[in-house]
Amino acid sequence: MANTIVTNLALPFTGIFISLIVYLIGMWLTKISNGFFLFNPLLVGMVLGIVVLAIWAKGTGSTTAAVYKKFYLPGGNMIFWFLNPATMAFAIPVYRENNIFKKYWFDIIVICFVGGFISLFLINLVCKLFGLSAASTASMLPQAATTAVAMPIAAGVHGVPAVTAMACILNAVVIYALAEFLIKVLGLKKISAVATGLGLGSAGHTVGSVKALSLGEIQGAMAGVSVLIISLAMDILVPIYAHLFM
Repeated sequence: MANTIVTNLALPFTGIFISLIVYLIGMWLTKISNGFFLFNPLLVGMVLGIVVLAIWAKGTGSTTAAVYKKFYLPGGNMIFWFLNPATMAFAIPVYRENNIFKKYWFDIIVICFVGGFISLFLINLVCKLFGLSAASTASMLPQAATTAVAMPIAAGVHGVPAVTAMACILNAVVIYALAEFLIKVLGLKKISAVATGLGLGSAGHTVGSVKALSLGEIQGAMAGVSVLIISLAMDILVPIYAHLFM
């Protein structure tokens, strides 16, 4: 009987169910708190998911890593698969506003590649200041890319994809939460909708792009462009940087 229960719990349903419940709790908390940024569904879901797995591990006398791999990961991998088509869907607003991209394509590409390269030095510096290991530093390097792209990049430079995913999500949540404040302080609305979209997309990934899309279709399209290009830039730059400087 016990073996049957364990076998059934190891099916993908378990990971999907846990993810759905914690995300719905996050949505509920966001609603009742009038959008308080710490109750962002992604952040709440991530934290509650870890808590659930930790309690499960303690109750069964196992480790959180073992519970994660055996019971959560089969369903988690199925959810993760949808990140790829979701990322590619950003091509739709880009196509709708392709005239703007055609006008600024060179500037956008240069900004994303140069900014991405500078960010690698800054990330490495901060990691050294905090005394992080080489594996942890490698995990942090690709965080400028969206999660679906950053995780395999991290694996390719001997990082830990799970740590990279957490860094990407935290990064995105912080940008989403501070978006209005940053737009106001940096005066992005006075500069251009293109700059606002590029900033939110490159810093906040898909979550930042959702925020950009709420500001306007041009902002959303440019955010989508920056997500795609900065991800491409990280895919090219991170292995080179890791080989030369780590």
